[in-house]
Amino acid sequence: MTEKFKASKSIVFSEIKGLNVADTSALRKQLREGSVQHTVVKLTLLKLALRKAGIKVDDFDFKTQVAVSFSEDEVAAAKILKSFAKKNENLKMLSGYLEGKRLSEVELNNLASLPSKTELLGQLVSVLSGPSRGLVTVLSGNLRGLVQVLSQIKKN
Repeated sequence: MTEKFKASKSIVFSEIKGLNVADTSALRKQLREGSVQHTVVKLTLLKLALRKAGIKVDDFDFKTQVAVSFSEDEVAAAKILKSFAKKNENLKMLSGYLEGKRLSEVELNNLASLPSKTELLGQLVSVLSGPSRGLVTVLSGNLRGLVQVLSQIKKN
């Protein structure tokens, strides 16, 4: 588990107390589809793995069984857990880490509201291609107008 902590860009800790088997299976399926690893860990093992990964555990005050979600995408785990928690009040995001920085529950909710990396790249491409597309439209409009004028002159 220490290697997963070191390799993941985002780690989300969630409380799963009260989830039944069907809900847990549905959550795991959604997380798998989002390329997020999800495991339930005992607190002592979690703290030990975090210490070995070089992460401070002094301020961990979890009182219940904790599920850990690992992701290479910065927002995938938080997004999936937040959307699942809207439908099921028994799931609660507790805290997490984003590239080594500790995140509170509020920060995790804000992170989950952000678009994913691929969505941001798509928006960037759209913004960058907009002006060139407009330029091509303007230039082709002038040529089209010239062709129409020449065609009218030819007919007369």
